[in-house]
Amino acid sequence: MPPKTGSAGGVQSVERAVTILELLSETPSASISEISRRLGVHRSTAFRLLGTLEAHDLVEQEAARGSYRLSFGVLRLASSVSGRIDLSRDAQSSCTALARRLNETVNVAILAEGGAVTITQAQGEQMVGLTRQYVGQRGPLHATSTGKVLLAHSDEGALDEVVARGLENFTGMTMTDPELLRAELEAVRARGWSSAVAEWEQGINALAVPVHGPQGEVVAALSATAPSFRLPESHFAETAELLTAEASQLAARLGYFSA
Repeated sequence: MPPKTGSAGGVQSVERAVTILELLSETPSASISEISRRLGVHRSTAFRLLGTLEAHDLVEQEAARGSYRLSFGVLRLASSVSGRIDLSRDAQSSCTALARRLNETVNVAILAEGGAVTITQAQGEQMVGLTRQYVGQRGPLHATSTGKVLLAHSDEGALDEVVARGLENFTGMTMTDPELLRAELEAVRARGWSSAVAEWEQGINALAVPVHGPQGEVVAALSATAPSFRLPESHFAETAELLTAEASQLAARLGYFSA
């Protein structure tokens, strides 16, 4: 595609650099003359842009021909995206299996945009169930079971940011005292699971456990959500065991660390 026009300074350089990467993704290699002609710029400008991309290991020069091609640094950037794709695909499998077993709604969420963003969901077949679709929705970190798991395993700065934004009260059961929330997160780390008792939605309880990454870090949270009469606090420990077992299987499928 031709380079965009109308931008100035650094933005224009970024657009030109992106155009170079797109060009090299369409052809095995290209010379400076070809690249400068495609960009509509002088050879010296193309050479400077290629030098910057080469310094970041995004392109490399072919020794024999002097042409440029994409380098392995592009794979490094793509790996984080492919990892999320794998997580979403395999998480859906876990949600479906666990939803059948529990006959309740099961979600997987990740920490993004300052909240717990649900990336997959599966529902049970209860006549009285949850009709709400959570996929793509950002839940509050202090008032959801997935949010508490993700927050409990984040650095202290993440909690400080949540507190600074204000702990919104959703139901009257929401934890709005920063010190109580800190104590709750310590308990989550100690017992390995979190709960939300009608804290985001009236009459709805939820449990969540961490999904661990390659180095033991928490990359997602797996949760079960149900009306409070079907998921009372007396069932929390038993349900948490099922969630933990499925989270370990999910981590194993991804080649992740199993806690």
